[in-house]
Amino acid sequence: MIENLWFKPSFFHYLLWPLFWPLSKLFGAISRSRRNQYQSGQKNAYRAPVPVVVVGNITAGGNGKTPVVVWLVEMLQAQGYKPGVVSRGYGAKAPSYPLLVDSKTSTKHSGDEPKLIFERTGAPVAVDPIRANAVQALLPLGVDIIITDDGLQHYALARDIEFTVVDGKRRFGNQQLLPLGPLREGVSRLEEVDFIITNGGDAEQGEIPMSLTPSLAINLKTGEKVEVNQLPDLVAMAGIGHPPRFFNTLQQLGAKVSYTQGFADHQDFELSQLDALAEKGQHLIMTEKDAVKCGQQAKDNWWYLPVSATFAPQDEQRILDRIKQTKEHYGSPSA
Repeated sequence: MIENLWFKPSFFHYLLWPLFWPLSKLFGAISRSRRNQYQSGQKNAYRAPVPVVVVGNITAGGNGKTPVVVWLVEMLQAQGYKPGVVSRGYGAKAPSYPLLVDSKTSTKHSGDEPKLIFERTGAPVAVDPIRANAVQALLPLGVDIIITDDGLQHYALARDIEFTVVDGKRRFGNQQLLPLGPLREGVSRLEEVDFIITNGGDAEQGEIPMSLTPSLAINLKTGEKVEVNQLPDLVAMAGIGHPPRFFNTLQQLGAKVSYTQGFADHQDFELSQLDALAEKGQHLIMTEKDAVKCGQQAKDNWWYLPVSATFAPQDEQRILDRIKQTKEHYGSPSA
C-alpha cells in the first residue's frame, strides 16, 4: 500500500491523500525547524577533529548507501588513510553505547549494516544513536577520517562532505514528504550536497552514476565460491529496502530462481522460518546484509551474493580529490 502511494499512482494514492497530507506538512515543518536551529547556532553541532563524510539520502528505504560506504572505506584504506565508520545501528539495541563492533558482536546489538561494513573492510565501526559519541569512541583508535552510514539529516554532527544516494529507477516517487511520500527532506536539499550518487537507472545532469557489481556466490558455512548461475533451483530471499533489486540482479546473472521472498529491511530471522523457506528449493540465496545475521545458523546449502559499488575512473578521482582537499585542512594521512 505504501509502495503504491509513494511510487505508483493508484486508488490508494487518492484514498490516503487526505489523511497523510496534514501529517506530511507537520513533518516538513518540524524537520525544517530542527535544521534551522543547527544552522543558526541555536543548537550546537559536534565538530570532530578529523574530516567527517556523510553518506545518506533524502528518501526513506534502501538506495544503496552501504555499498557506497564500503567503497569509500576501501578506497581510503588503499590511499593510506585510516577511516572509521559510525552508524546509529538502525533496528538494533546494544547493552550500552557507544558500541565498538568486533567479530563477536551480534547484529541484534549492532544492526546488520555496521556488522557488514566491519566484516567487509576491517575498519573500526562504532554504533550510537548519538553519532558524536560514536565518533569520539573511534578517535582513540587512530582514525583520521570518519564515514557515517546514513545521517544526512543528523545535523547534531557537523560534516565536511555530503553524499546522497538516489535510486536511479524509483527516484523520488511522488516527491512528497513522509508519510505522504518517501522524502525525508525536499528535493531542493540535493542542491546543497557535494555528490549525488545515482544507483542504477539513468543519472541526470550533475549526478554520478553507480552500479552494483555482483561477485561469486559464497557459501555461508564453508566459504566456497561459485557462479550463482551454477546453483540449481534457487530460493532467493532479501531483507533490504527494495528486495526486487536483488531478485533482478539474480535474473540478470542467469540464476535459476524458482521462488522469491522479500522481507522488511533489517528484519531478524528465526531458524525455523529460514528452514521452511529453504525447503522450497535446493539452495537458499540471500543478500550479504542478510548473511551477516544468518551465519551462526547456516546450513550447507545457504549462499549469499556480495555486491560492490563501481564508478567510472574519472568519478572515482573526482571524489578522491575532494576528500584529499578537505583532509589537507586537518593534516596529512597517517603513513
